[in-house]
Amino acid sequence: MKTILHCLAAAVLLLGLLSSCASQKDILYFQDIDEATIEKISKDYEPVIKRDDVLRIIVSGPEKSVVMPYNLTLTDASKGSTTLSNPTTSVLPYQVDNEGYITFPNIGRIFVLGMTRKELVDYLTKVIGKDVEAPIVYVAFENFKVTVLGEVRNPGTFNVASERLTLLQALGMAGDLTLTAQRKGLILIREVDGKQTHFKFDLTDSQILSSPFFYLQQNDVIYVPASPSRVAAANTNTGIWSVLLSTITTLITIITFSYNVLH
Repeated sequence: MKTILHCLAAAVLLLGLLSSCASQKDILYFQDIDEATIEKISKDYEPVIKRDDVLRIIVSGPEKSVVMPYNLTLTDASKGSTTLSNPTTSVLPYQVDNEGYITFPNIGRIFVLGMTRKELVDYLTKVIGKDVEAPIVYVAFENFKVTVLGEVRNPGTFNVASERLTLLQALGMAGDLTLTAQRKGLILIREVDGKQTHFKFDLTDSQILSSPFFYLQQNDVIYVPASPSRVAAANTNTGIWSVLLSTITTLITIITFSYNVLH
């Protein structure tokens, strides 16, 4: 009886050891953070305007009646007239066409492709300022979203209120990487000059903090592949678990039978 109990205890101990054999080197981010010299980011990575982007542009100023013609409203779009009583709720968004233009009231077609939000604000302020005293121009992206797929706990597409989103924040919104995720082969898919381009990056390397891909742009897609070694280990552990659980069940049956026979 003691021998059987010893075997049972050993099996349980082995099971626990196998379930806790993950290496820190496989899962830790920024492993060289103490030794690395992070280069200073030389510019702010602001998102740039792309085709099919949706922009909300509001023009305000000291005299509402003067700035009204520079705000696109429902009646303005459908009838060619403007009735703007509340600029913050009545203006319509602008969609960037395939050629990179928007059509702006009283100005006409404006090429905005590749501009940052600030550059468009500065341009409109300068143009409108020729006819309107002290105009205030507000520009925001209405379609700023990123998609995170693969080995994360909560994959999906996430709408973002802020226009300054980091890679780590996006992964955080997706619930972080799973233990079976590959840390060195993440893929960022981004539209560059009208073409889908992909970049690979390594989360174990702290230099990602100064990478031009650390700050995301609208419609970026992050794919987190599974680590082959971790998947293989998971499959092996699953098989060992099955064998050990079967063994433990058999031992418990033998112990129960022996106890009933002796008593």
